[in-house]
Amino acid sequence: MKRKDEERAAASLARGMAMICVRNTVLEDLHAGYVLMTKTGDFSDVVVIDGTGRRIPWTELSRLDDGEMRDLMRQVVDRLYTFLLRIEDPAFRDAIDPWMNAAARWDDPVLDPGLAKTGSWTE
Repeated sequence: MKRKDEERAAASLARGMAMICVRNTVLEDLHAGYVLMTKTGDFSDVVVIDGTGRRIPWTELSRLDDGEMRDLMRQVVDRLYTFLLRIEDPAFRDAIDPWMNAAARWDDPVLDPGLAKTGSWTE
């Protein structure tokens, strides 16, 4: 396969996996709700007051607790695992085709510089 064809196939697969295995997960529940407004554009003017009365700047606030992060990562891993094991199944392909087509309209992916460096994906 030519390099351009490999890149096109990888881009399609990456967008589809992101849509099916990451976006359509518990992440949607975490994303639901009110969207905060900011006048500064960087959210430095937004604070959250917790149950003890602490004023926490939005820029210093954890958006997910440990349980939510654990649940999200478990679901993403399970979906990626299922996707990879079932991708050759024609019935599965038929079921995911609409999602793959929707994801095809997303921006083209680019190489992640941290991950592209062997062994330094945590940067």
